[in-house]
Amino acid sequence: MKELTATVIDPIGLHARPASYITAEASKYKCDILITNNKSNRTANLKSLMNVLTLGVKQNDSITIKFNGDDEDVASTGILEVLRDHKIIK
Repeated sequence: MKELTATVIDPIGLHARPASYITAEASKYKCDILITNNKSNRTANLKSLMNVLTLGVKQNDSITIKFNGDDEDVASTGILEVLRDHKIIK
């Protein structure tokens, strides 16, 4: 299992557009990928846009993403790249 924790810097938070980028990336991988809003302690499947949006992640909220499965290393690298490229996290 791999784990990534970061703070959201997007001024609007994890809204539909950035969430769609990371859910599209997450869907490329076989491993299970879960995202948690550490402020509310709610967790969602990162492969489901609607689930991610229900977390209500806002700017400066801490998120944790957990990867579990055969391609977890590649998945964590891909997700981290998307998060940084779209300025969702630093």
